[in-house]
Amino acid sequence: MQLETLVSQFQNKNEKAFETLYNMYSESMHGVIYNIVRDNDLAEEVMQDVFIKAWHKSDSYSAKKGRFFTWILNIARNAAIDKTRSKTFKNSKKNLQADFFVDILENNESLNEQTNAIGIKGFVDKLAKKCIEVIELLYFKGYTQKEASETLEMPIGTIKTRNRNCINELRIMLDVK
Repeated sequence: MQLETLVSQFQNKNEKAFETLYNMYSESMHGVIYNIVRDNDLAEEVMQDVFIKAWHKSDSYSAKKGRFFTWILNIARNAAIDKTRSKTFKNSKKNLQADFFVDILENNESLNEQTNAIGIKGFVDKLAKKCIEVIELLYFKGYTQKEASETLEMPIGTIKTRNRNCINELRIMLDVK
């Protein structure tokens, strides 16, 4: 079945279309969410919420604005970031040892195999090092632009410009308008 038809059925609240799209994208969404929340059970919970939210907001998706995958990826990323900013999440992380945070940026494994399943890591790796740093922080780790600015010790304007330019490079690679 073509993706356009499947998405159209999804928007018309067809449960079989929901199930098919869930099976197509759940592993990828879980990987992206996990890289932000760093907790498997929590990532699973957020992923479930993402698909329910997509179901309820399906009428807001427009193929003219981008691919369905990108639309649901943005929902997943935003939901994961919202979760990390919640009081409950912050309280649950207070007792973690420093070891949890060591080597997250330096370690190439920070983009785990589930995230790589969506194929984005291969494209990101083709970008310049300065782009990889910014994209990993903003999109895979859920940093705000301000947090990325502080972490990379560069002005926020530079982060914004690099983000925009690097995303445009990815769009060109992926031939996405």
